[in-house]
Parts: sequence; C-alpha cells; structure tokens
Amino acid sequence: MSDIHGNWPALETTAAHIEAWRPDYVIVNGDIVNRGPKSLACWEFVKNKQVQDGWLVTRGNHEDYVTQYLQPPDEIDDFNQISYWTFQQVGEAVAAELAALPIEVTLEHPQGGQVRAIHAALLGTRYGIWHHSPDDEARRQIAPAPAVFCTGHVHFPFVRPLDNTLIVNAGSAGSVCDLGDTRATYAQVTWHHGRWSAEIVRVSYDIKQAIQDYIQSGIFEEAGPVIQLIYKEWLTGWPVLPLWGRVPNGYQQVEKLGLEKAIEAFLADFTVDETVKRLASNFYQLDSSPGRLLKGELEPADVQNYHTH
Repeated sequence: MSDIHGNWPALETTAAHIEAWRPDYVIVNGDIVNRGPKSLACWEFVKNKQVQDGWLVTRGNHEDYVTQYLQPPDEIDDFNQISYWTFQQVGEAVAAELAALPIEVTLEHPQGGQVRAIHAALLGTRYGIWHHSPDDEARRQIAPAPAVFCTGHVHFPFVRPLDNTLIVNAGSAGSVCDLGDTRATYAQVTWHHGRWSAEIVRVSYDIKQAIQDYIQSGIFEEAGPVIQLIYKEWLTGWPVLPLWGRVPNGYQQVEKLGLEKAIEAFLADFTVDETVKRLASNFYQLDSSPGRLLKGELEPADVQNYHTH
C-alpha cells in the first residue's frame, strides 16, 4: 500500500484487511505522512509493524516535503504551510527517521525474478507513472525493468502489463482520487502457478472518524489555505488540486485575489457536475488511452526472461 497521508482510520482498516490476507511481505510505498491530520499516529503504527512484523517501507515525496524542515527555513510560503505544520506535529526525531527511509525496496523471487517498489519512479519521488504514460516513457521510469514494479504517488490505482513487467500502482490507502470512489485502495501481488498477478483491492473505512480527526487536529486553522483543496479532494474522491491548477477560476486567480481568497472563490463554486467529470476524464485521459485495468497478470512466457537473473 502507499499514500496513507496521515489518515489513521484508513490505515488501521486497510492494515487489518492486509493482515487477514496474510501475505509474505507488506510494503508501505511512501507518503505515510502529510496532507492528513494524523501523520504521527500513522508513522508510529508503520514503524511498529516494520520492527515487529518485518514490514518494508520506502520514502515518498511527502516525507521529503516534511523533512526539509530539519534545516530551519528562512521563510515558509503559503503553499508549503501544510508540510511545515506536519513537521511540527511529528517533531525533529521522527522527521529524522523519515529522512532515513530508503527510496526503493527490492525483493528477489527464486522463480519469478525481481519485485521492486518505489514511491513514484526511478526518475524520482515526484515523477509518477500513469496507466496512460507512453510506453517509452514508462520503460525509462522503471529501467532496469524488473518482473514486478510497484508504485504509487498518483492516487489512481491500476495494473499495467508492459513488455515483461507488471506495473502495479496501489492507488492510495489514505487519499484516493478515483472518480468519486473514496474507499482506500491497496494492491495484492501474487506469484501462483508460475506467473505474477496483481489486483487492486478497495476497503471501506470510517470516513466520519476521519472527518472528526481533521476538525479536531487544528489543521484547518494552522496549516494554510491549500489544506482546503486537499480536504475537498479527499472528501469527494475527485482530482480537485489538478483541476484548480487548470481552470480559469482556479490558480489563475491567485495574482488577482491572493491564494486564500482564490481558493475560497474556487471552492464556493465547486460541485461535482458534468463539467467536473469531463475535466477529470480529460485529466486522466480516459477517452484517449487504453482502458485502465484493476487486475492483470504476466503470462508464464513473459516471466521466463527473469528466471536466469
């Protein structure tokens, strides 16, 4: 799983679902913290699982956003207030632990080859892979290609066979952005009968408790205006932040109104109507790219390429 983003009820429920499945390995693929109200609780839980149960953990871009404040900043702009707020919540000692997390985790299967997990792609923690990424671009992002490449970052789950690699994007356990479906997601990756397969799993969790966590945390009052966009995106499951950056009544109004007023005006008019759905479909390239898969597998012939590695 990946992209927990400080959502404790989602993490708790998703972890229970994973443990009931009883996998050999659990990988938490970055962005445990930030955006949500309970980053410290989420990290403490994951860290405990890392120590006691052998969970494997990578660092995402939001760990980087938070840990940059280990060096005191000269100033903090409005766009970065949420990351600084999270840094204050977790403290310097935890931030140092987050900074020490590895960028990637690699497992070797004796018959199935290599399974590699990285938060976004090998080009960096901010360069995500999409279901619609051109093949050549995706090849560069996963090179050298493993048998299974596990990723996250974009909050939009999918399974994509490419050449001899199964690309698996787990979506987001804590802040999924999937055309209105707000359930947590994670990916089950399985070696069975000589082939790799993967499936996206959706998990319902206590949204009402998560809302209370936001309200009680002080995040709305203390973390700057961008949290309002983040919260609306989490609450609706629609790509609010990307749309705000693209429509005329969004980011383009910041110079005229200032950031806070521009966000207030945008959200006052925001409804999930047909226009928003069309813009989201364009953003995800749902009409101009091959259909998104939520499960898939590599045929045994594809896997043979990895048996000698």
